[in-house]
Amino acid sequence: MSKPTDNPADPFKKALAEATKVMANDPELNVSYSVDPSGLSGESMRLPQVSRRMTRDEVLLARGTADALALHRRYHNEAVHSRYAPPGDMARDIYEAMETARCEAMGARDMPGTASNIDVKITHEALRRGYDSIKDASEAPLPVAAGYLIRHLATGRPLPRGADNVMELWRGYIEEQAGGTLEELQEKLSDQTEFAKFARQMIDDLGYGDQLGEDPDQADEDQEDQAEEDAEEQENPDSTGEEDQEDQTAEADPEQSQDEQQDSSEAQVSMDELADEEMGEETEMPDGEAPLEPPPPPPASEADPNYKVYLSTYDEEIGAEELAEPQELERLRAYLDQQLEPLKGAVSRLANKLQRRLQAQQNRSWEFDLEEGVLDAGRLARVVANPTTPLSFKREKDTEFRDTVVTLLLDNSGSMRGRPISIAAICADVLARTLERCDVKVEILGFTTRAWKGGQAREAWLANGRPQQPGRLNDLRHIIYKSADSPWRRVRDNLGLMMKEGLLKENIDGEALEWAHRRMIARREQRKILMVISDGAPVDDSTLSVNPANYLEKHLRDVIAMVEKRKQVELLAIGIGHDVTRYYNRAVTITDVDQLAGAMTEQLAALFDADPRARARVMGIRKAS
Repeated sequence: MSKPTDNPADPFKKALAEATKVMANDPELNVSYSVDPSGLSGESMRLPQVSRRMTRDEVLLARGTADALALHRRYHNEAVHSRYAPPGDMARDIYEAMETARCEAMGARDMPGTASNIDVKITHEALRRGYDSIKDASEAPLPVAAGYLIRHLATGRPLPRGADNVMELWRGYIEEQAGGTLEELQEKLSDQTEFAKFARQMIDDLGYGDQLGEDPDQADEDQEDQAEEDAEEQENPDSTGEEDQEDQTAEADPEQSQDEQQDSSEAQVSMDELADEEMGEETEMPDGEAPLEPPPPPPASEADPNYKVYLSTYDEEIGAEELAEPQELERLRAYLDQQLEPLKGAVSRLANKLQRRLQAQQNRSWEFDLEEGVLDAGRLARVVANPTTPLSFKREKDTEFRDTVVTLLLDNSGSMRGRPISIAAICADVLARTLERCDVKVEILGFTTRAWKGGQAREAWLANGRPQQPGRLNDLRHIIYKSADSPWRRVRDNLGLMMKEGLLKENIDGEALEWAHRRMIARREQRKILMVISDGAPVDDSTLSVNPANYLEKHLRDVIAMVEKRKQVELLAIGIGHDVTRYYNRAVTITDVDQLAGAMTEQLAALFDADPRARARVMGIRKAS
């Protein structure tokens, strides 16, 4: 007898697909079930897979995901959304999260049954990302918190576990910055255009107005004004008509002498010259006739609008593989390995210790009272006392790290030459391999200048007569040794570039930190960690010789303040023989370069520690959060 091939979950999946089409008001929607991430793509919708067992969690998650995507399909207009979408990454993330919350809130108002289903989906995502265990706002993504708050205020429903934690961590800040705007939420909710404008205002209130780009409504008004001006010119062609009339008169009166025509032309030229002279002497133009001025250039630094760069034309952001031939990189890497052979064992032991600590935190809890899994021996007494009691099973809960990216920003200044840069290179190399094994993405960056004591920027400054306080007067070189998405095995040789003679020059830390920060916030990972390794204060002789003595140091402090205030990136620093604690809130100073490996592993391990008191002890924070 042949076994039946029908999947017991098929009737449920078919019914859910049909209900989803009705809710989305789209009978042509193609609904499928997949292990791939859920989402909408064109006319297709992917829902979480439902196995033959049809466990309660699978069914509820599929229903919640289906409701959320169907409501987005029903209430979302992509044209309106794209019209008002800001170009900046952080601003766009907040905008997207608020729009998702709006669609779900609209569904909860019109179809109350969807609210509890979507709560299951939100709970699943929040627990999977570890939102329930976050203790500090810096670890919680602001866009997610803004979306949760919009949903909570729009529906009046309490948020499920995990989501409520993230919202409360940011709620005070959001309401303090955008409380007045939030009062208009209910009246904007049902109109996507008005809500998009409302979202842009909130983004501005939260301090990201510089990422909004141009106001699309203002651009439309400018186009309409231009169209009206063009229409008026076509209706009143005064100057053109006069010229045509003169031409017709000349044709009608051929007896007009050539001398008269020449006199007329000379008179016209004289009038034009007189008008030009009068315009040059004018100090003010009447209202409405002022010339359009070009918009001012964007500031050189987002952290300090007064920070100036004399010439950025020759700055470069370059991959390590572009600064040396493959054969040279391979040779330099071999030299690096040879130089550090005695140290590699100690660094590897520390890296293995770090890996064990990280992996130990990935499996640290159990789920009980399950229908399948490992038999829970601790609850067998209930079965003995009452044989009708079903057996209880348990399963080890996988507590994964939230999506994380770590950036190592290495000082490539001349003072790092020799043993410091060698140890920094090998530590970065080993830590990259270690963190990749723990599914943590790693980026390795370096910063220096293209020349000693000023490059082509200084030459341009000299040629232009040496204007006072020109700002930064050297050409930057920002090096990408390993991008976060490149596997370590493909870029292993790149770190050998640090051994290249003549690479290490001067260091302008503020702009390098701002560059690394911009790269990080553009990424999609939930958690971002930036570690700076430096052996001194920012120094560039060309810049400091013609600007205030603290010019570069002040800019570094301003950038650090901006990064730590925005809390999008967790920032820490290690100083080699240099007290960086006077710049960074989270910092450690080592007196011997041989301590670098231990310091790096301890700092990273502390950031992943679940116990905030343990983190505080290692990070040197006076009081645990």
